[in-house]
Amino acid sequence: MSTLSYHEKIAVLDLGDDENRFTPDFLDAVNAHLDTALAEEAHGLVTTASGKFYSNGLDLDWLVANGDRTQWYIGRVQALFARVLTLPIPTAAALPGHAFGAGAMLALAHDYRVMRADRGFFCLPEVDIRIPFTPGMAALIQSKLAPKAAVASMTTGRRFGGIDAAALDIVDATAGEAAVATAAIAMLAPLGSKDPATLGAIKNTMFGPVVAKLTESSS
Repeated sequence: MSTLSYHEKIAVLDLGDDENRFTPDFLDAVNAHLDTALAEEAHGLVTTASGKFYSNGLDLDWLVANGDRTQWYIGRVQALFARVLTLPIPTAAALPGHAFGAGAMLALAHDYRVMRADRGFFCLPEVDIRIPFTPGMAALIQSKLAPKAAVASMTTGRRFGGIDAAALDIVDATAGEAAVATAAIAMLAPLGSKDPATLGAIKNTMFGPVVAKLTESSS
């Protein structure tokens, strides 16, 4: 179960202690927490988790059982990516463990990423599980990764540990097991004075084409 707490004025959203797959209920809960953080005028947002997974991404079991709702479901997932990408406050993903597939994409939608140095993988396994990226997902990944990192992550299914991910700038920093969230909070602490309206406008301009691709299929 996801929970929202605060470190001073920075909202810390814990996605949960299981695989944190994107069930419809999970998406509802995360969006509700984002609503709360913005309503309470948080100065920043850190997302993290309390188990061995940051997130294992799409709920493939739900998709198999609800094939007639695939377009609706993917639209909701991509709408969350677009929302995080353009939140009017600074954001950081603190990865204490595995971030796979859509879970890795959620991390990429943040402004910054911190990954545990000694355990856990960042992985986009779509090429190996025969699920092509949607145009919106590809646009998101390529907006955040340099071409070399995008090719390495999107076309190989490679599992990157923290040190390797930092070397390709997939993540901005690494930290020890107990320090990942603390490091992410420290990244955002100096940025709390930014005007939300201005920051939101800048992000919407920066990522306008990405947002258009992420949301076109959910309309």
